[in-house]
Amino acid sequence: MRLPSFKGGIHPPHYKSETEHKAIVACPLPEKIVLPLSQHIGAPCKSLVEVGQHVKAGEKIAESDAFLSVPIHASVSGIIDSIAPHPHFSGLEITCITITPDRQQESIPFAGIDNPQREPIEKLKSIIKEAGIVGMGGAAFPTFVKLSPPRDRPIDSLIINACECESFLTCDYRLLVEKTDNFLKGVALVMKIVEAKTAYIAIESNKPEAISAIRKRINAVNSHDSSYNNSYDNPYDDSHNNLHNILILELETKYPQGCEKQLIHAVLNRVVPLRKLPSEVGVVVQNAGTVLAIYEAIRFGKPLIERRLTVTGPGIKNPQNVLAKLGTPIKHLISFCGGWKDGPPGKIVIGGPMTGFAVDNLAVPIVKGTSGIVVFSRDMVPDPDKYWPCLRCGKCAEVCPMFLVPSLIGYYSEKKRYRAADECGALDCMECGSCAFVCPSRRPLIQFIRKTKAHLMSQKKKAMTRG
Repeated sequence: MRLPSFKGGIHPPHYKSETEHKAIVACPLPEKIVLPLSQHIGAPCKSLVEVGQHVKAGEKIAESDAFLSVPIHASVSGIIDSIAPHPHFSGLEITCITITPDRQQESIPFAGIDNPQREPIEKLKSIIKEAGIVGMGGAAFPTFVKLSPPRDRPIDSLIINACECESFLTCDYRLLVEKTDNFLKGVALVMKIVEAKTAYIAIESNKPEAISAIRKRINAVNSHDSSYNNSYDNPYDDSHNNLHNILILELETKYPQGCEKQLIHAVLNRVVPLRKLPSEVGVVVQNAGTVLAIYEAIRFGKPLIERRLTVTGPGIKNPQNVLAKLGTPIKHLISFCGGWKDGPPGKIVIGGPMTGFAVDNLAVPIVKGTSGIVVFSRDMVPDPDKYWPCLRCGKCAEVCPMFLVPSLIGYYSEKKRYRAADECGALDCMECGSCAFVCPSRRPLIQFIRKTKAHLMSQKKKAMTRG
């Protein structure tokens, strides 16, 4: 029987075998922690600390008065070394708070809630906001906003994105296997917050160990297995004493299965209108890593100061799934994983190979949305300046999950005909990279489209300012 999916998409090689069976390991502290004041969609934060000040792990060090924003916390204890521009994965220099870790590594007291299922929804949302939680699948949208749909848009379904459809990345897979209990408690909590009747854990078929682990836990809870219930970290925590309304849905392994609109169509056969949010069709989507962070913030009072990511690729000696403090420079993570395999790499990508950003500076730090670091060997990286004119073959249109014509948008973008590119739906492109993957002319379509989108958004902001 064919597994659920969406129309379009591609089937790139998985490249997950190097790390999918490796447990997540903690990375030791680097010499410096570098925390950008812009780590998420929305307004950047403003520093609350000064150079020379001592901070503890978990202490709030930056925030913004804007609605679409969340605070940033010190991921380690130490001395504020500088507050200055620093290289960022975007290619720009962003103001960052640099901390020199100390030996004591003290943290502020984390005050959690013993039984969060009995707390008011607004209180839980406030905790999520103050913990600085954003979408950890890469989008980095402030989570408390996503969990607050318009009152006239009731939510009936919660979808947990456990697809991890990008090649190479396996940190969410390992999270589901190693942190199954707390993950499921997080799912139940998010159901309570958005008042959804049903939750669907959407997971691709190439993750059998995770599917088995989740199904085993759900069956144990629903059957009131005493040996399982006695293993709780807190006997008063009934965050998931009933999981009958949490369903596992195995999906076809295809990219970009984990994108919101495609996932909603695959799971519920609902279509989210262009430039509208999932709440339009009664759905909220959350990434698996975000769900675990929500549970840890509410139950244990832990702000978002570290994350799990995959450090991998053919250009690195010892690929691993790593738990690292936010602000850790990628140079330190690469060194922890053995360094270069056969000399200097051809390319280093922060994030997944399809949607991530190539970086040329190893001082760039990881941030809240960093899901991986992929190191490519020289033989896997073609000349980025060597591409040919469009052949009009139509392959990009065949695979586009948004039903656009990327070749046409790319042509107008390359010629700086921004209005024409806008009329062809440039702003509807979700930058999944499927078009560039299948293009026989190796045209850098995503780079063309990103530049156009940046120009169009800049023009719209100027128009709003003048208005």
